[in-house]
Amino acid sequence: MKRILELRSALVILFAISAGLALATETFAQIEGPPAPGAPRSVSIPPVKESRLSNGLTVAVVERRAVPIVTIQLMVKRGASSEIDKKAGLANLTASMLTKGTKTRNATQIAQEIEFLGGSIGNGAGWNNSNISVTVTSDKLDQAMAILADVALNPNFDQKELDLLKSQTLDGLTYNLKQPGFLGNYVASKYSFGEHPAGGTPVSLSLIKREDVIDFHSKYYAPNNSVLIFAGDVAAETANAETQKYFGAWRSGKRESTNAGKGIVNAGRELVNRILVVDLPDSGQASVTYARGISGIGRGSKQYTSASVLNSVLGGGYSSRLNQEIRIKRGLSYGAGSSFAWRSNAVNFGTRTQTKNESAAEVAELVMTELEKLATGSIAETELVPRKSVLTGNFGRNLETTEGLANAIGDLYSFGLPASELNTYITNVNAVRDADIGSFARANINSGDIVIVGDYAKFKDDLARRFPKTKIKVIKASELDLTAGDLTK
Repeated sequence: MKRILELRSALVILFAISAGLALATETFAQIEGPPAPGAPRSVSIPPVKESRLSNGLTVAVVERRAVPIVTIQLMVKRGASSEIDKKAGLANLTASMLTKGTKTRNATQIAQEIEFLGGSIGNGAGWNNSNISVTVTSDKLDQAMAILADVALNPNFDQKELDLLKSQTLDGLTYNLKQPGFLGNYVASKYSFGEHPAGGTPVSLSLIKREDVIDFHSKYYAPNNSVLIFAGDVAAETANAETQKYFGAWRSGKRESTNAGKGIVNAGRELVNRILVVDLPDSGQASVTYARGISGIGRGSKQYTSASVLNSVLGGGYSSRLNQEIRIKRGLSYGAGSSFAWRSNAVNFGTRTQTKNESAAEVAELVMTELEKLATGSIAETELVPRKSVLTGNFGRNLETTEGLANAIGDLYSFGLPASELNTYITNVNAVRDADIGSFARANINSGDIVIVGDYAKFKDDLARRFPKTKIKVIKASELDLTAGDLTK
């Protein structure tokens, strides 16, 4: 009994001490406030050593010799923008099929050989480009190059493998299109940006045949349309010799014009142009999207960094304005954010969040309020400096790995931008001022669309009350056709 009493006394004392420390810490935090952000850090990227083979293939090498790891990425300057709407998803299927078998290796052998090297292989396609990359220790470079060249240049596009890949892709897509957030993004691609969904639709994927994949590969996978990037522990001389050995005999194919993205012309300062509701009865939540296609401002624009900092302030992380207002202050969502998707001559801007159906209209109004503040309000340095630090910090971390460095270089090449931009990014971000953000918002963040996917009956009246001047178009989810111009069957 005595020992029990002693134990209880000890626990009481420990609890009191813990409570006292917690109180003292809370009081101190209230007095002192959060620590000020540190001084901006610089990132120095080794120069990109560029050369070109006689067949037109560009070779870009960044030597980073501290760790014996190297990433080799073949970036092809064509992606979903080069496929027709009817065959949406073709670029990604083509890229994904590269590791499913060649004339000398089947899919299992490719996977086993990469695993034997202790490496990794990845492939896929986005709107602007397609790529395949291998990461290995630098002493395995030659073996990795042999595999990379084989899968990139000699895929056999086996019919059984294609059927399996299409089946798996369709299964995943069919499930995702029942989720409000995913469906909202797909609808915005067509409705607001004038683009087909890069991942394809159930209808478009079912129409893609082996001949389409072969044709896409033969047209766009060409040396004069590609960049081979080496990042890590490799000398430029070695990289060039390996490239000549494995890609020197590659010959150019037919090239065609690309669709850079239509965008929507600026139509004035009215924030909301249209409201579209996709009625998904009995959905657990509603997704709320604001979407605006902006033409005339591509990835090479000087306004790129202003837009990037704007995005960081608005929806680029946990402490951004959208997340603060919608999640932290009101508890209406698990998260809210925004993004810019860049094209050569256009950019797609959007915000995204999910909430319960009953608060969908309220969340849409909160998003509009925050967008308006960007155009008419101001951003204090105490907010602006940390938000810029988020951008530069993420940038630096992404370049710490050979994969991240290769991806960053590939992104620049896909837009025809100089690789030297990597070393000016942080300086350019830190030069952005409050006035730059306000100017960009006033000129470009307007006349967009609100797209809500959810149980319309639960927010119908509230939506009409909060947006009385805007016509609301409603499409039942069962009647939605992502391939049709008006989105209806």
